[in-house]
Amino acid sequence: MTHRSLPAVGVLLVAAAVVAGCGRGDDAPPSSAAAGVTSSAVQATDLPSVPSTSAGPSRTDGATPQPPRSATPTTVPSAPPQGPVERRPASPPPVVLPQRPAGAPSARQVIDAFQAAGLRVTHPKDRSVDCGPDGLGLGCSEIVTTDGVTVFVFPDETSAGDVAETWGGQSYRRGAVVLNYLDAKTPAADRVRYEKVLNGLR
Repeated sequence: MTHRSLPAVGVLLVAAAVVAGCGRGDDAPPSSAAAGVTSSAVQATDLPSVPSTSAGPSRTDGATPQPPRSATPTTVPSAPPQGPVERRPASPPPVVLPQRPAGAPSARQVIDAFQAAGLRVTHPKDRSVDCGPDGLGLGCSEIVTTDGVTVFVFPDETSAGDVAETWGGQSYRRGAVVLNYLDAKTPAADRVRYEKVLNGLR
C-alpha cells in the first residue's frame, strides 16, 4: 500500500465508524475501537510523505561505486650526505726568500752606515717581500728603500751582477749588495759618497 492510498482508507474507516454508530442509536457513544481507528486514520493522513533516500548516485555501468581514496602524502627526498668540507687557508703562505751569503751586510746595516755618514736615507721601508714572484721577482734576499737610495742584497754575487747590468749606470754593486738610484734620483755627486761608505763595510 502506497502513501497516496492512505487518505482513501481513512475515509472508508470513518464512514464505517459512522454507520456503526448510527446502528446503535443517536445516544450511543462511538466505540473506543472506532475512535482509535479514526484517530489513527487522521494521524495517518496528516503524515507527510517521506521521500526515499538512496545511498548515492546510481551508476549505469553496473559497477559498485568506490569511496574516494585518500591523497597519498608526497615524500620529500632527504638531502644526500655531504662529505668533509675542504678548508682553505685564509691567506697565502708567506714567501720564503733566499738567504744572503755569509759575510755580506744586511740591507739594514747598509742604511745605518749611510745614516751615520750623514747621507740622505729618510723614510726607510723594508720591501723585501717584493723580491718574491708576487713582487719584482728578482730573486733577491732583502730590499730597503729610502728617499736617497735603494739597497738590494742578493743570495750570491752572480745574481747581483746580472741585475746591476740591467740597470746600467743607475746602480752600483759591491759583492752581493747593489745600490739602485732609479727611484731615488740621487745626484751624481752624492752617489760617490754612498758607494764609498758601502766599500768601507766589512
